[in-house]
Amino acid sequence: MSVIDISIILLYVVLTLAVGIWVSKRASKGLKSYFLGGNGIKWYYLGLSNGSGMFDVSGTAWMVGILFLYGVKSFMFMWLWPVWNQIFIMMFLAVWIRRSNIMTGSEWMLTRFGDDRAGRAAHSIVAIFAVVAAVGFISYFFEGVGKFMTIILPWDLTWQIGDSVLLFSEQSYALIIIGLTTLYTVKGGMFSVVATEVLQYLIMVLAGILVAGYAFYQFSDLQINAIISEEWKNVFFGWELDTHWSDQYAAFNKLIDSEGYKMFGAFIGMSLFKGFFASIAGPTPGFDMQRILSTRTVKEAAYMSGFTALVLYIPRYLLIAGIVVIALVVLGPGMAANPGLTGAELEVLLPKVINFHVPVGIKGLLLAGLLAAFMSTFSAFVNAGPAYIVNDIYKKYFKPEATDRHYIKASHIASIVVVSLGVFMGFFAESINSLTLWITSALYGGYVAANFLKWVWWRFNGWGYFWGMASGLFIATLQFILDQNKTNFEVGTWLYDLAQIPAIYIFPVIFGVSLLGSFLGTFLTPATPMATLGKFYANVRPWGFWKPVVNALNKEGGVTVQKNNEFWKDMANCGVGIVWQSSMIVLPIYFMFRDYPKTCMALGIFIVTSIILKYTWLDKIRKIPN
Repeated sequence: MSVIDISIILLYVVLTLAVGIWVSKRASKGLKSYFLGGNGIKWYYLGLSNGSGMFDVSGTAWMVGILFLYGVKSFMFMWLWPVWNQIFIMMFLAVWIRRSNIMTGSEWMLTRFGDDRAGRAAHSIVAIFAVVAAVGFISYFFEGVGKFMTIILPWDLTWQIGDSVLLFSEQSYALIIIGLTTLYTVKGGMFSVVATEVLQYLIMVLAGILVAGYAFYQFSDLQINAIISEEWKNVFFGWELDTHWSDQYAAFNKLIDSEGYKMFGAFIGMSLFKGFFASIAGPTPGFDMQRILSTRTVKEAAYMSGFTALVLYIPRYLLIAGIVVIALVVLGPGMAANPGLTGAELEVLLPKVINFHVPVGIKGLLLAGLLAAFMSTFSAFVNAGPAYIVNDIYKKYFKPEATDRHYIKASHIASIVVVSLGVFMGFFAESINSLTLWITSALYGGYVAANFLKWVWWRFNGWGYFWGMASGLFIATLQFILDQNKTNFEVGTWLYDLAQIPAIYIFPVIFGVSLLGSFLGTFLTPATPMATLGKFYANVRPWGFWKPVVNALNKEGGVTVQKNNEFWKDMANCGVGIVWQSSMIVLPIYFMFRDYPKTCMALGIFIVTSIILKYTWLDKIRKIPN
């Protein structure tokens, strides 16, 4: 590391801490100010903050690896999350969520199911889920940033006392970065998070542009095309993946065969099945939902969600594609000659490229940008998770009448506890990939069924929600334990065979068990009072099976309530939105890999879908009253 690169990194860290602490005084006015910025932050700042929070370093390292190996169609791996849940949010969910006018996702349960035993059971299980998810994501970031920093930075931070090693170097680096980020996040709440994330977003965009520019001019079309094939650049696919690599790079074809995604059609089909229900279920109770609840109005919640998608993908994939261009040309031949090539080598492509193959100055800025990516995502979860502990558990059930100052101190303690648990779990994580698959396929699998039903079915009650979530999370936890211990099972046993199944294919089992728990909990207990359902529907007005509630409202007299019949319009908009989002992903990839006809095609699709969404979505949002 040159003096210039180190100076850039130190300047970034000092600037971030200074900004975060400088705005922290605004968080001292109360819980709403601390966790939601007092609903006074402008939507475009929240959109930049939300986009910055999704630009994480662990995910970026994973995406570099899958783009390197699978080519352009690798963007469909992002459907595991699924990335297009942001499209469903911008089309209709942001409006529904913001109309509730509450502080957290679990507090929302009380407006849907009432403040009785059933409603409180639903309220509590969401708070528990939110904390578990926050801890899981923090461990995911801990694992990713540690691997990244160890390869990039030159100092050995292994601590040793006598013959005992206290901490490995990668974990030492992770603890330092997590400690700095926790400092300003805990002190300043949402104001500090948004202010620093806007700064971090600008740094990440600049880093992405510089890396893409360097890769574009340093490596020729001839060098790139000598390595990749036409199939590598093909976005379309059949039931099975075709051969991606020439005989010279046969090791990469073998790695694809061993990764478990050779049956690509089945994998995408399962991702679509999961993605549809996960997207309608709405955002998990985390930083994305906190940004929606932080907006000033219902209209601005929709604007913010659409703006997040617009600002995130092109700069992020410019950076990813630029790194992959360098990796393919410089590292590809050597990796292909390695007979023992494994997927673990894909996870460290990003730091290897930065460490050895990026010029001075750009290297420092890029590292600062990726540190920004980590810190912004991490701070978002550190702000979101404790909100559920303090507002939904501590304040509601243990100390309902304390002062704002007391609750903010409790928030500081809750943040430190959540971070500590995440770090502890991160010490035992097998890899970034294992954490990714657990979060996306197992943990979220337990969330989907109950949260899908809560929007669309009037009879679904608080006990149904509780048992749906509880049963789904129980099966998801069993799946995680199996996955983490698969090397300990004897080959040929049913436990060994079960542990080898990719997590995405376990999703229907988790979904089915959760659905069964939801139905049994609902039909074996009384329905939610019609007064609660009527108040909820009149305020939020989701589509679905709400006819008895609409009829009851209209019988009461007064203003006539019309049933929401916009399901097919919203689904059509979501379809256009997914194509719009996908065009923003493949556009920078095709541009960086010099496939100009497909670049122009992606640009044309982006323009056409943007025009369609202007008339079908934006004009509709503008008509929503403030």
